[in-house]
Amino acid sequence: MRDAAALLLRARDVTRRFGGLTAVSEVSVDLAEGEIHAVIGTNGAGKSTLINVLSGEIAITGGSVELLGQDVTAWPQPRRAQAGLGRSYQRTTIFPRFTVFENCRLTAQAMREAPWNWWTSASTCPISTAAASEALERAGLSGRADRIAGTLSHGEKRQLEIAMCLATRPRVLLLDEPLAGMGQEETERMLSLLAGLKTGHAILLVEHDMDAVFRVADRITVMVNGAVIASDVPAAVRADPEVQLAYLGEVDVH
Repeated sequence: MRDAAALLLRARDVTRRFGGLTAVSEVSVDLAEGEIHAVIGTNGAGKSTLINVLSGEIAITGGSVELLGQDVTAWPQPRRAQAGLGRSYQRTTIFPRFTVFENCRLTAQAMREAPWNWWTSASTCPISTAAASEALERAGLSGRADRIAGTLSHGEKRQLEIAMCLATRPRVLLLDEPLAGMGQEETERMLSLLAGLKTGHAILLVEHDMDAVFRVADRITVMVNGAVIASDVPAAVRADPEVQLAYLGEVDVH
């Protein structure tokens, strides 16, 4: 039994409908500090829609979302971000013409709007610059701080996206396919990064690489047609006959 005090995000019976289509149907997920909770399923299972609802980017149809003990069901995405929720996307969302450091500093700055302080250059804000430096250090990109972001390798760009999340100093991270398009070496580097990020964070990971999921996840939720068919520790999910039939049967799970 996990300590309820460690739960940083609680989603209960989350539902999202688009007209007559139910993309997410009564999904409940707990994200605990120190854990990676993976959500898996075939294309169209509702995984990305679930992340979009949890982050506040699309409105919920039914159910509730609680972040750090607060009911944020009706909160928009910016307010949830301010409250400690960060996310990455399937597609790269960096500023390719800026340096790696500036990408992180600008993200940190966006969390500290101060329109009244118009006489001070935002680039000299000690809080934003410190947050950017800390984020790059944790993401393993300190040595790339002065590089133009667009010149990074694919794997480094994905690391930078996570660094930009970290620059906002979130407690909860929603990561949508951070391993997509990576080679073996880049995948290993990202898995090491994700394992390290468990300290101080609760992580929801949507990913198609099953080998990676079963290596890094502490808990796994399996979605089919918008609904959850299993949610448990990896060993229990791996052994679940319904999961094997619906999803894992196409890969070697032994």
